[in-house]
Amino acid sequence: MPLNTATRTDSCLKAYFGYTLPMEPIMKKQQVVPAGTGIEYKWESDHIFVKTVGAVTDGRMSLVEDTLQPGFQLPRHYHKKMAEIFYILEGELTFVFDDETVIATAGTTVNIPVNVWHAAHSERGAKMLTIFSIAGFEDYLAEMNTLTEDQFADEAFMTALAERYDVWDR
Repeated sequence: MPLNTATRTDSCLKAYFGYTLPMEPIMKKQQVVPAGTGIEYKWESDHIFVKTVGAVTDGRMSLVEDTLQPGFQLPRHYHKKMAEIFYILEGELTFVFDDETVIATAGTTVNIPVNVWHAAHSERGAKMLTIFSIAGFEDYLAEMNTLTEDQFADEAFMTALAERYDVWDR
């Protein structure tokens, strides 16, 4: 199911700026997001700042800064429309692909095109920047932030939610 640009833009603006605007060019000048700011999500396994939302890039990409806690695990999945670019700032993150395992350390860039199965884990924690192209992953984060424990526990619900945001595990 394609991502809906209007919904993506509206929810990004609401989360980021606290209001929405009509569908027109959103950014009319540069935007600066200082260190330690952005749309913030704190979960048990990681701490995320969304630095650039799709509304800023006309839906082309989004950028997040992610601090992974020791023991972080990202289950095996792939994306049909979204490419990911990971740049490791600190620590070590192990990426597991079908044909190789890569241990990425500070300064390493890992480019993952569409339709490439991957998983990741960090034993001691790490910090990274991730570019998502196309944008929309930031909306997945925003929606997950509103879920109840019962929704998180509902496997069918979580699978449907993930697939709506181009995260596939089957």
